[in-house]
Amino acid sequence: MIAIGMEGSANKVGIGIMLHPEDGSTPQVLANVRHTYNSPPGEGFLPKDTARHHRAWVVKLVKQALQEAHVLPEDVDCICYTKGPGMGAPLQSIAIAARMLSLLWGKPMVGVNHCVGHIEMGRLITGAQNPVVLYVSGGNTQVIAYSSQRYRIFGETLDIAVGNCLDRFARTLHIPNDPFPGYNIEQLAKKGKRLVDLPYTVKGMDCSFSGILAAIDLVAGSLGLSGENGAKDDEENADQEHDQDLYDKPTRADLCFSLQETVYAMLVEITERAMAHVGSKQVLIVGGVGSNERLQEMMGIMARDRGGSVFATDERFCIDNGIMIAQAGMLSYKMGITTPLKESTCTQRFRTDEVFVKWRD
Repeated sequence: MIAIGMEGSANKVGIGIMLHPEDGSTPQVLANVRHTYNSPPGEGFLPKDTARHHRAWVVKLVKQALQEAHVLPEDVDCICYTKGPGMGAPLQSIAIAARMLSLLWGKPMVGVNHCVGHIEMGRLITGAQNPVVLYVSGGNTQVIAYSSQRYRIFGETLDIAVGNCLDRFARTLHIPNDPFPGYNIEQLAKKGKRLVDLPYTVKGMDCSFSGILAAIDLVAGSLGLSGENGAKDDEENADQEHDQDLYDKPTRADLCFSLQETVYAMLVEITERAMAHVGSKQVLIVGGVGSNERLQEMMGIMARDRGGSVFATDERFCIDNGIMIAQAGMLSYKMGITTPLKESTCTQRFRTDEVFVKWRD
């Protein structure tokens, strides 16, 4: 059985094709293509511009995916698309494209929860059995565990997502958005040495990131490190030895290092608490921020101290993609769950625990 997945909840439009063998063996990735809408440094991406980008690229990517997979439209069993959560205009663009293919090819549709797509792709790639899931991306931050055919949310952000916090600080520092802001912050953070004191906000099982963002924005502004001028100053001082006597104030790299260390420590804390609660020794990190090597390292230290292990993937599977939608959609389709054309809507708010996970015991 073959599923085509269409993802477009944010600034990436992705098309993926998954093959589920009839003998029940491991599903195979036949194609995984995507294109990213990148706004200029210092700016975020607007819904209308992102939707325009998706409409311009979706047909090209569908054709490219079919060619790479050596698959014809008549070979496809179902068309899976991101129903939500996400940004309204981009989601709508992908839903319309999925309807068009469904009518054109005469194939059933399956609306997929974006978060569940990340989880199911992570489980498939890593082989994690029943882990506590840390889902971290530009739009979502949740600690999740499975129980009674639902993915239960144990903790989450109370305001903005951790990825959004990193992206917005990248705008403050005028860091380029290509390939994506979080990656560029990670590379700068590797050069940081000095830990700047920032608010640490964990409330039970939940986190708050808006106060941290406000605090570090103030620090960057007071040090003259924000905007284009800050970027130029940082380049001029890049060749100087990082020494207290030579250069007394923190650098942009120090701020990126401090932000990462603080927010990731918060995430490790609530994940460990969830592991203790459910008695699990496995952690699965999914979502775009999950490809961060420092987060994986910190989570690994915690898990090993508990006698457990961490499962994570690289940017091919962590960052929004079409194959995760195809994988979760095919699991639903094999259980007889489809989305009628008149119900093929999209929604910006679609909770992870709203999905009936019929394919798991």
